[in-house]
Amino acid sequence: MRLLRITMSGHILIENAIEKIDSNELRNKMNLDGCGAVVSFLGITRPQNDGANVIQLEFDAWMDKLPAVLHRLAEEAIIQFGIISVAMAHRVGVVKANEDIVAIHVGSAHRKAAFKACEWLIDELKNQAPLWKKEVTDVGEKWKAGLG
Repeated sequence: MRLLRITMSGHILIENAIEKIDSNELRNKMNLDGCGAVVSFLGITRPQNDGANVIQLEFDAWMDKLPAVLHRLAEEAIIQFGIISVAMAHRVGVVKANEDIVAIHVGSAHRKAAFKACEWLIDELKNQAPLWKKEVTDVGEKWKAGLG
């Protein structure tokens, strides 16, 4: 699913990524008019965690709410940090070790605002998005809250 909305204050692109994230393709879809900087965050599945080998993460999401929450966060970032454009995608389902989980791109006239907004977006996504993950390792599996 792709949501592209142009708000009064900026451009927002939200994608649900079921099978994979193409971070470069997502960034290439952004409207960068007026931007002098793009800051990106790409979260990947760690191959080891707490001394265990990670086989995969399994993400469950409230799919009816996830795009709206991400869009609201993007709107807040545009207002709070004065940025121009946001593109975000998050995987759901099975994500193997070393695969991409989440991509966030922030376009801004200046780099400092883009860095601050990108950091705020991943932190708030982890706190607010209706996402749950199960970590499957070579020693067992456990559910973890959010993206942590």
